[in-house]
Amino acid sequence: MAIKKEKLEEIIKKSFPEASINIVDLAGDDDHFSLEIKSSKFNGLSRIKQHKMVYDALDGKMGGELHALSIKTMSEE
Repeated sequence: MAIKKEKLEEIIKKSFPEASINIVDLAGDDDHFSLEIKSSKFNGLSRIKQHKMVYDALDGKMGGELHALSIKTMSEE
């Protein structure tokens, strides 16, 4: 199973509506993506907590519809 870039962005935007998001389909297969996200919700949080928030936003899609995701998070601080 795969997920379209637009659907992935929609999912992320639901949890981070104010965020600046850049998604790249790394292999052109709708299965391997790179995500850069800058959000004020990450302010004061460790990188681990920031990434956990992103995985939580994916609501179980990781490992199913989404095979690989490289994540780079940035706070607004």
